[in-house]
Amino acid sequence: MQPDQLVLPVDPLNNGTVVNETFTRFEAYQNRTSYIGPLHAPDARNTLAIYRTFPTKSGNFKGTAKTSVKFTEDLQVAGVDSSTTLTAPIILDLSFSVPIGATIADVKHLRQRLMALIDNDSFMDALNVQLMV
Repeated sequence: MQPDQLVLPVDPLNNGTVVNETFTRFEAYQNRTSYIGPLHAPDARNTLAIYRTFPTKSGNFKGTAKTSVKFTEDLQVAGVDSSTTLTAPIILDLSFSVPIGATIADVKHLRQRLMALIDNDSFMDALNVQLMV
């Protein structure tokens, strides 16, 4: 079981200044747990959810374990007429599909590659904000 509190060292501006953000276990279900973060409220979500799917053997293949992490945070955004403000969620969903038998080193290498991509502000800003592919 994951810890009841998860402290994430976050560099919000990607400039080397780290701020700890604490997420606290909120609900636990079979194969899913949710955490709430700073300033979470029913009308202003700040959540982290983690999921798992156990592998299913198929013939000689041991199967694939699937896990995912999902952040949801409600933001205030301008409406079309620019005189109104709406609440809309920003959602980041990260999923992994790891064949049984992959080593920790294999998984770590790809995870670090993913982190390097996510930490590349010019690439990610162009993708996320300008929808450049």
